Amino acid sequence: MATSGECTLWTTLCVCFTALHTSAVMVTMRESAIEVVRGDFVVLPCSFFTSSPLSRLNIIWTLAPFSSPQAPIQVIVYDHGQVIEDPSLIGRVAFTGLPWSADIIMNDTRVSDAGTYRCMVNNPPETADAGIGELVLSVLVAPSLPACHWDGDMDTGGSVRLSCAVSEGIPTPEIRWDKLNPEEISLPINMEDDLSGWVQIVNVSTQTSGLYRCSASNLLGTENCYINLSVYSAVAGNSSGILQGVLLTLSMALTLLALLVLILWLHHTGQDGRWRPSKQEEEEGDEGYNEIRYTPSLIKRSFV
Repeated sequence: MATSGECTLWTTLCVCFTALHTSAVMVTMRESAIEVVRGDFVVLPCSFFTSSPLSRLNIIWTLAPFSSPQAPIQVIVYDHGQVIEDPSLIGRVAFTGLPWSADIIMNDTRVSDAGTYRCMVNNPPETADAGIGELVLSVLVAPSLPACHWDGDMDTGGSVRLSCAVSEGIPTPEIRWDKLNPEEISLPINMEDDLSGWVQIVNVSTQTSGLYRCSASNLLGTENCYINLSVYSAVAGNSSGILQGVLLTLSMALTLLALLVLILWLHHTGQDGRWRPSKQEEEEGDEGYNEIRYTPSLIKRSFV
């Protein structure tokens, strides 16, 4: 019976014999899917086995972005000892273990780096097709700060709409609305699209007043924005109007009362202070009377 060491040696010899027989490079991807947070670095692994010297080794990495899978781009190439990077990736991508490994490292990862990567290895004089391996890279993004706003009628009986939207987040953030006080209540939300949602509150009352929070969450974290609503009571508005009316009426009554007091005072002054002629006027009156006084002697003399 063969031991485990003999079995391992036999398996290795079989693999080598198969490679020599087929003259093909065998490529192995140690991971089929990898996730990385935007801005971090990531290693994309690609191992290969070849039976020929590595003097003419050729390695090509390509990317089919999620945004345009039908238009793959060349990421980095190793050919006859030279490394060529895509101009848009210079300084952000490099091989890590040449010539024995086809692994590459990417730093400062971006959303545009997400997609399906292919590692193709060819090593002439082997004439068979290049060995190919694939893996999927996902770039994760924390939710952006949501933008909150409201519109509608804040008077009692009106209707108010609360809206919330985020600009980014991978995986797609979960958006929810909650009323925080006087007690926390989760509100049913209507999603406009993956990144925005709204809540409609009808027949608002003073109980509708309070602090509301919109939350956007994914596995990288949560961001919040807030709206403070104050509903105006129609009763309070009428009371204010009534108070203004009372004050106006009181002001008019005081004005009329002042006019009445003035009239009474003038009337009273006219009775107690009747007009009397002055001393000069009395003297002038006496002089006038003297001018026409009766003289009997003159009358008598006129008839003589």
